[in-house]
Amino acid sequence: MELPILPTSIIGSYPKPRWLLRMYNLRELGRLPEEDFREAVRDASVAVLREHERAGIDIPWDGEMGRSEMTEYFTAKIAGFKFYGPIRVWGNAYFNKAAAVSKLEYREPLVLDEFRWVKENTTREIIKVPITGPYTIAEWSFNEYYSSKEELAFDLAKILNKEFKLLEKEGATFIQIDEPAMLNHPDEVSIAVEAINRAVKGVKVKFGLHVCYSNYYLLADYFDDIKVSQFALEAANRNFRDLDYLKKLTHQELGFGVVDVHNPRVESPEEVAKAIRKVMEYIEPERLYINPDCGLKLLDRRIAYQKLVNMVKGVEIVRRELAREGKTSIPFRREV
Repeated sequence: MELPILPTSIIGSYPKPRWLLRMYNLRELGRLPEEDFREAVRDASVAVLREHERAGIDIPWDGEMGRSEMTEYFTAKIAGFKFYGPIRVWGNAYFNKAAAVSKLEYREPLVLDEFRWVKENTTREIIKVPITGPYTIAEWSFNEYYSSKEELAFDLAKILNKEFKLLEKEGATFIQIDEPAMLNHPDEVSIAVEAINRAVKGVKVKFGLHVCYSNYYLLADYFDDIKVSQFALEAANRNFRDLDYLKKLTHQELGFGVVDVHNPRVESPEEVAKAIRKVMEYIEPERLYINPDCGLKLLDRRIAYQKLVNMVKGVEIVRRELAREGKTSIPFRREV
């Protein structure tokens, strides 16, 4: 399976259409039948897929239209978690933080329906399935049952491993594990690494690991210990400075973040091309994927779309330059 050189992708979340947000509100108020809500989510998924395809993204997803939040969505599907009510995390933002109150068990597929729907409705051969990782779910949950966070994270890894095997059987080829919390506590990074490795064990698909807004020099010490073939890391937010940690990325791929998802200013294609040329001083183009820094969901939808459009245009500038060297495509790599 071949991809154009510098394959473009997304990270995961994307702005929900305003009408879908109204569906979420009506559902929360108990004024919307569940069947109607599911239909609205599916319609929104197709709309976002089409936006990604129109923008020229090579490896799309549906923008997580069916997920209200990156941990709550998963903990609600895992037996052993309980919700006491929303907690305030910053400003006026709240989320339902779950508590592990008994041994966690795999009760139902977590994202299988999403995967099937996206697969049936996209024109792209490869899609990316983003899933929150075991350490981040453990870190962002209350623990009222396990003797340690390590024990909690490892049981979550078992559950995710079952889901990954199910996705592999259904034809998934690219899974992205989101671990924004894995560097929160430097003395616990080895726990996160072990949990990730247990989650991917025995699954023969391409795995990427997304870690954002963290100390990448700390992560770099573990590059060779983590059993994934790609690291998706943000760089636009740092203005593409301080990339020396990439010297330790000796054989894995890099998903390079070229779009700042916290700034509404739309980067020009020339800025994107310049950033790619800069990272190629560290990583050869055959090991580079191009994506936004993180999920785009906090931006206005029109701005998010234009950022993707300009990201693809910037990639095309560099592709034309690489084509003069005979570099036009890369194999879709699954091995670590």
